[in-house]
Amino acid sequence: MKVLLTVYGDEAQFENASPEEMRQAMVDWDEYDKAAREAGVLIVCDGLEGSHTATTLRTREGTRQVTDGPFIETKEQLGGVVMLDVPDLDEAIKWAERLPWTGPIEIRPVMDYEAYAQQAGVSAADYESY
Repeated sequence: MKVLLTVYGDEAQFENASPEEMRQAMVDWDEYDKAAREAGVLIVCDGLEGSHTATTLRTREGTRQVTDGPFIETKEQLGGVVMLDVPDLDEAIKWAERLPWTGPIEIRPVMDYEAYAQQAGVSAADYESY
């Protein structure tokens, strides 16, 4: 059975993290990643960029509404995930429109670990899974 572990938290904790806390988080996630790979259970282990980078698509009665930001109402729950490798946001929106789904679709970039490592003052090359 495949499962998605969706990690939720307060984004402010990352914005206020010290370089040491950021380095420790990278070590912890690297250890988790290695253990899950060695156990043969890992498919994808990626963080998402902050919610401010999200784009939400709503299609109502044939009209497309694209909104910057994660404006999903709390009465709606996460129902599935599709990961795409596309050249830009416009192409991602086109593919999202093609989904056989009537609810909102949040489009968010996968975290850039090189940039995160640079903020932490380390090289991502020092961590195997990055």
